[in-house]
Amino acid sequence: MSRRNIMNGFGSEPRDDYVTQPPHHSTSTKRRSGLPQYNHNGHKITKHIHPDGESGRRGIHPWHFLRICFRSSCTASMLVNVLWPFVPAAIAIHFARPNLQVWIFILNYIAMVPSANLLGFAGQELSRKLPSVFGVVLETTLGSVVEIVLFMVLLKTDHGQNIPIIKGAILGSILANLLLCLGMCFFVGGLTRHEQEFDEAISEVGHGLLLVAGLGLVIPSAFATALSGVTTDTVQLSAAELAHDVLKISRLTAVILLVAFLIYLWFQMRSHHGIYDAIIKADEEKDEDRHKDLTKSKLTFTECIIAIIIALTCVILHAIFLVEQIPFIVEEHHVSDAFMGLILVPLVEKLAEHLTAIDEAWDNTMNIALAHILGSTVQTALLNAPLAVIVGWCIHKDLGLNFEIFQIVVVILSIIVVGNFLRDGKSNYLEGALCVLVYLIITVTTW
Repeated sequence: MSRRNIMNGFGSEPRDDYVTQPPHHSTSTKRRSGLPQYNHNGHKITKHIHPDGESGRRGIHPWHFLRICFRSSCTASMLVNVLWPFVPAAIAIHFARPNLQVWIFILNYIAMVPSANLLGFAGQELSRKLPSVFGVVLETTLGSVVEIVLFMVLLKTDHGQNIPIIKGAILGSILANLLLCLGMCFFVGGLTRHEQEFDEAISEVGHGLLLVAGLGLVIPSAFATALSGVTTDTVQLSAAELAHDVLKISRLTAVILLVAFLIYLWFQMRSHHGIYDAIIKADEEKDEDRHKDLTKSKLTFTECIIAIIIALTCVILHAIFLVEQIPFIVEEHHVSDAFMGLILVPLVEKLAEHLTAIDEAWDNTMNIALAHILGSTVQTALLNAPLAVIVGWCIHKDLGLNFEIFQIVVVILSIIVVGNFLRDGKSNYLEGALCVLVYLIITVTTW
């Protein structure tokens, strides 16, 4: 797993202990400037390339490229790559048989998973080669691309029926991270251990940010609910006026949440970047697959760019083809907007990322897994959701943050429950199973 594959800047600064000189040089020779340096695999380090990301190759080598991409970052991600035959099949059926709407939806839904998996892996490989701050920003951006692309396509193709799905997907993404993914991490990690421990610096900061983000998302809904149907001497609002006011509040809230996200990035990457160094380093040292991770072959810079272009192209195509069929699936097959938004869309957005976090929990690196999950959730609440609202504002789509009471209550309760599980700094399979079961109850309810 990547030392900096941690969402939203929970990573550590580059370490110098990976940089070595050839063994035949004397101590005095090592201190001379301009001599070549080598990483832990014996590869000569290219200027401006971090030792962890040095591949020892240049340009593109098709066989190495395919082999490294297929092996991916962990066993679970490698198994996902078995789904790659669905990618050309999904594209082909869209053009060859446009009348098979259900099959187009199913195939593109499945094909989205390996495409997103490749995008995440290529971003991880590229971030290893770059300076710390830029690498983290790049990896954060690529990690949110699938969700942002789906939101943008849903907005662009909206004719009145996609707005509820986008709102559901925003909250559904938070639920999938906190209940399903975190629950599976607790469960899988606890299967072979009595309990796992994690540092409060990661859990408390992440949970505190989630509470603040959740509050920001709730305020427009609370305002709308409080004034809905109220008519007094001082307050006389029609339904249209109330909807207009709620939309204005949502747009201003979105701008404020984006500012909060930028402050959060600065806090993590610049002013307090050293807070998590010791925690993450200790987790890496006890990683049960560490010896394998250090010796894995890596992509070259050129191969990383090519992989990102291929993956991003596939993600955009599948998102377009998938979203085109959503109205048909909802209307003809009676799939509710709540189920489509809260469950189906978030699962395809986050599955590849979830597999990586679960693999980290299996390797007993719970701090890194938590950083993934909480960072991704904060990103959805502070970046992706506000961005969707602002883009909708620009293209004259009335997307606000006025959620259904059921959805917002479920999300807030989930944040509180997860916070209680994180409070003691320990986890076990029972807590994980309970989180997953609650997610299943929500799934059944929305269906």
